[in-house]
Amino acid sequence: MRAFHTRPTTVLTAAATAVLALTLTACGQDGSDTKSAGPAADTSASAPSSAQSAQGSANGKKADTARGAGATKASTGQAAASVPVCTTKNVSISAAYQDGPPYTHIVLTAKNTSGHSCKLNGFPEIQFLESHRENVPPVAKSKPATPVVLTAGAPAYAVVKLSDGGRTENTEPVTAFSVTLQGGGGMAAVKAPGGGIAVDPAKWATGYWTHELRNGADDF
Repeated sequence: MRAFHTRPTTVLTAAATAVLALTLTACGQDGSDTKSAGPAADTSASAPSSAQSAQGSANGKKADTARGAGATKASTGQAAASVPVCTTKNVSISAAYQDGPPYTHIVLTAKNTSGHSCKLNGFPEIQFLESHRENVPPVAKSKPATPVVLTAGAPAYAVVKLSDGGRTENTEPVTAFSVTLQGGGGMAAVKAPGGGIAVDPAKWATGYWTHELRNGADDF
């Protein structure tokens, strides 16, 4: 009986084949070598950045503030519309120097002497001289944002420029002058402070009625 001997080459080939089969099986299980992973989904487009969110919130707050300011202004305007106009019968008007020499400005004070609220429209219509019948022109930047409503006993003010204070100016003396309240409020005669003032028709100007004198807006 002949004995059959397996050739070494056949054994090695079989072993190599088995190892290769195991390797392919392992690769197929985790898929790391047989299929590349696709790109990760981009979520940046669907989720807004923190900067965009903050900007949107800020814009929303600005819009709310603007709406609130507009509503407050409208409410104030509606309330003022129902208040009667101040007249010279229920408001006393006086004048005083604003500063010392050379006395280039005075301040008009209109005090509500009635027992009810009233409103002052616009600016005081002032006539200093018989030779200049036109009203002293107003300064636009001094106009208040809301109507001036005076409660009983409350005052309002208006700054009035008389001249530049120069010695070479063509000024004229004034001991008394007229002030007319706009909106049918009537006219009042006002005494000049200090017994008399000097006015220059080329320089004079008046501010609007305001609840208080304001730095900047009333500087002219």
